Amino acid sequence: MIRAFFTGGSMSCGSGCGCHTKKVGQTPRVAPDVQMRHLIPSAKTVIAVGSGKGGVGKSSVAVNLAVALAKQGERVALFDGDIYGPSIPKMLGTAGAELTLTDEKLNPLEAHGLKTLSIGNIVPPNQATIWRGPMLHQALQHLMSGTNWGELDYVIVDLPPGTGDVHLTMMQSLKITGAIIVSTPQQVALADVRKCVDMFQKVEIPIMGIVENMSYFECHHGEKYFLFGKGGVKDFCEGLHLPFLGQIPLVPEIMEGCEKGIPYALQDQRQLFAPLAEHVMATTKSVPQKRALGAS
Repeated sequence: MIRAFFTGGSMSCGSGCGCHTKKVGQTPRVAPDVQMRHLIPSAKTVIAVGSGKGGVGKSSVAVNLAVALAKQGERVALFDGDIYGPSIPKMLGTAGAELTLTDEKLNPLEAHGLKTLSIGNIVPPNQATIWRGPMLHQALQHLMSGTNWGELDYVIVDLPPGTGDVHLTMMQSLKITGAIIVSTPQQVALADVRKCVDMFQKVEIPIMGIVENMSYFECHHGEKYFLFGKGGVKDFCEGLHLPFLGQIPLVPEIMEGCEKGIPYALQDQRQLFAPLAEHVMATTKSVPQKRALGAS
């Protein structure tokens, strides 16, 4: 019955462009022939988490940011926009959970203080999602508008890597407050981040900043090893006049938490994600930040 929820006619995607910078909270402007909607109207703030390159830890940052916001007392939902490679169910421990309907709408799953929903909760785990743009568009819009989300302070949207149909659908379907980009330090990743930055700028979604993930590995003697280069994201941000949101090191506990469905940010012993959550709150609510990003 749940899977039948995603059958029906197709819808086409449009795109728009513009290059003027907007402040966080302003509605993006796209071409007049593109219909802009807000399919989760109960959400006060929507943050898109994107990356240019896959494999940089974008989803783990999205998961732990959402948990960190929830720990601050915010009502948070994590929406998995990665149709082709949905990893949120694994990272939150909701894989295989049974979905239910109320008043012909899906009920989101709940885990670790979050509401969450992913195509990975609907499609069998070993089944490839071989869908063209119109089907992607319709499925995502059904997930957004056909779910009993309730009142929310934040929706964190985990976008797929790169730029494409899914990104256009999310930008047209939600009033996105701002975007956070995740990258590793090396130039091969930053080359694709530049395209991600260009995409957000063209649809006038404010870029809240870039997080450098997997910045270094610190051994038990306290020595840091910069396995993917040093300072790449910070230099990149300075060159484009974008906020640098700090470094997240290679910490085995982050990986282990994602594998077990128990996010690292639940304990956050090294305070890696609390500063990022505070930055988001400060930017979107104009409240003072309690600590500098990247501080331990």
